[in-house]
Amino acid sequence: MTTHNLLIELFVEELPPKALQKLGDAFSNVLFEQLKAQGLTAASSVVTAYASPRRLAAHITAVSALANDKAVQQKLMPVSVGLDANGHATPALLKKLQALGAGPEAVTQLKRAPDGKAEALFYDSTVKGASLTEGLQKALVEAIAKLPIPKVMSYQLETDCELPGWSSVNFVRPAHSLVALHGSTVVDVKALGLKAGNSTQGHRFEASVSPVVLAHADDYADTLAKDGAVIASFIERRAEIARQLEAAAAKLGGGVKAIEDAALLDEVTALVERPNVLVCEFDKQFLDVPQECLILTMKANQKYFPLLDAAGKLTNKFLVVSNITPDDASAVIGGNERVVRPRLADAKFFFDQDRKKTLASRVEGLAKVVYHNKLGTQGERTDRVRAIAKGIAALLPQANDASFVQAVDTAAQLAKTDLLTDMVGEFPELQGIMGGYYARHDGLGEDVAHAIEDHYKPRFAGDALPRNTVGVVVALADKLETLVGMFGIGNLPTGDRDPFALRRHALGVVRMLSEANLDVGLDALIAQAISAFGDKITDPSAALSAFIDDRLSGGLRDQGYSAQEVEAVLALKPQRLSDVAKRLEAVRAFAALPEASALAAANKRIGNVLKKAGEVDAHVNTALFKEDAEQALYAVMQKLLPESEAQFKAGDYTASLQTLAALRSPVDAFFDDVMVNAEEMDLRLNRQGMLKKLHEAMNRVADLSALAS
Repeated sequence: MTTHNLLIELFVEELPPKALQKLGDAFSNVLFEQLKAQGLTAASSVVTAYASPRRLAAHITAVSALANDKAVQQKLMPVSVGLDANGHATPALLKKLQALGAGPEAVTQLKRAPDGKAEALFYDSTVKGASLTEGLQKALVEAIAKLPIPKVMSYQLETDCELPGWSSVNFVRPAHSLVALHGSTVVDVKALGLKAGNSTQGHRFEASVSPVVLAHADDYADTLAKDGAVIASFIERRAEIARQLEAAAAKLGGGVKAIEDAALLDEVTALVERPNVLVCEFDKQFLDVPQECLILTMKANQKYFPLLDAAGKLTNKFLVVSNITPDDASAVIGGNERVVRPRLADAKFFFDQDRKKTLASRVEGLAKVVYHNKLGTQGERTDRVRAIAKGIAALLPQANDASFVQAVDTAAQLAKTDLLTDMVGEFPELQGIMGGYYARHDGLGEDVAHAIEDHYKPRFAGDALPRNTVGVVVALADKLETLVGMFGIGNLPTGDRDPFALRRHALGVVRMLSEANLDVGLDALIAQAISAFGDKITDPSAALSAFIDDRLSGGLRDQGYSAQEVEAVLALKPQRLSDVAKRLEAVRAFAALPEASALAAANKRIGNVLKKAGEVDAHVNTALFKEDAEQALYAVMQKLLPESEAQFKAGDYTASLQTLAALRSPVDAFFDDVMVNAEEMDLRLNRQGMLKKLHEAMNRVADLSALAS
């Protein structure tokens, strides 16, 4: 059957930039899947998505004008319902056939086949293949209905009939034209009150013709670029902007580079149809303001790309992605420079005003800021964070260092005070960062400044940890206060909802305890945090511990450890999370040994024996030995267990487990030759005691029974 390539385009008013790529992908993918489901595409068909500020389009290769007919088998009803005792059709069967467009003669063509415990009647028919007009109309309706539209608009279209009037249309933005080309032929479909044609509009100001007429589906991108001055492909437009940004920065020399920001690049790609990157600059006096403030205002408010020097410091130049390409760009450059100046002046004003008050003078103001109606104000929260931070500091080797303890307390007390500054009020994204700058201005020292700046870290997967131990302690205290408080009032994450980012906080706690090498136990930290709340909350320790363990388990599996390895280590609930990676590596090395499988199975068997026995004293009386196998096992235990324990205490978990591998043969012989639950009570208790001693030694690093298949 002859096929042609298909082009569909919806030309609309400016689409939401942050949603554009998602809208374009969804539009093209649903169109393609719907045509494929109707048999109108080939196995080799490929869909290409296009999305620009004013259009959504899809190009699909090898689309048929008419789908092949399909043989369909339909179950009608049980034989007992469709045929009477004489094998004649019942009224119910005849009615069903009539509904399918078949007469009584079709009864003889029905097939009988098993259907569960009974037999059923099946009707074979041929369904006529859909025409492209029918199939595309259905696909268009589905594609429009399934668009992930952030917010729907309602607008009016003049009705196309003899009587004048208006009809209401709901879509993401008002649509103005629809293109549907199968090869060079217009497909007669409609959408959003529009009838398909072969013309669209190009760039608002720079298109060479209007309208832009498309001669063939395959000419879409080239014709739009040539006649419409539009790069229709989101991906190609993004790549062109990135190329121009790099080239413009390179021309300036000195290792200058545009700031890397994928989200900003995506947004700008969704704002322009034919990009033109221009170099602009601002007064150098503004460089006295922290560069984070200037960068944020340029990116967030103006969609500019700040330029950094080779050392990563902000320069007074920036790049603008213009949507027009005039012969003389000076007016565009001047306009953008005039626009950015008041933004930067505001940032300088906020910075100068904020430094007139110390962070310490703002502490009292936190009592007037509500944190949560059940947990009090930011002032109360700060008191809790201070108490938790002091408790954590007391558990560390630096507990006797008065300067360290004082730095922790100062940073915890002042960490939230920048929330009351003008700069953070204007740019909430700078909380913590501005606190660090103001702490330096107040002469509080780098340890405190870094701790205030870093106490929100890690803020996302892959983010850096706080730079010093003071910062780690304050960040831990801050996250634990949030976790304990929210769990203590029953404010838990549900499904996709996690408004207080508790999952992120839990992952942050796991990362800091794992990577910062703090010699503190998780349960002790949770207990410290709970004590800071007094009677404001109910004890959430069990639920919170399980929640953090779940984040830890998921993170370890993401790092490539198997579910068995993770289960084996976490079953012991290790308190020092910095040891977990070493334990996992030890388990992995042990599992590779030929003795591992048998010892894991034996460990599981020992665990079951001890579980049934109840309370068992790990005491062994060699005078009660009767079997050679128990004597042999105990002799090996006497040699290997102290060696394994010493290696464990030295932190060499791999060696500790591998030392135990020599137990395989005597353990196997013990279970072959010795009746553990002997009738004589003293023999039974003695053998159970020896197994208890062995079980404790085998499960110091991990629960080896988890490795049993």
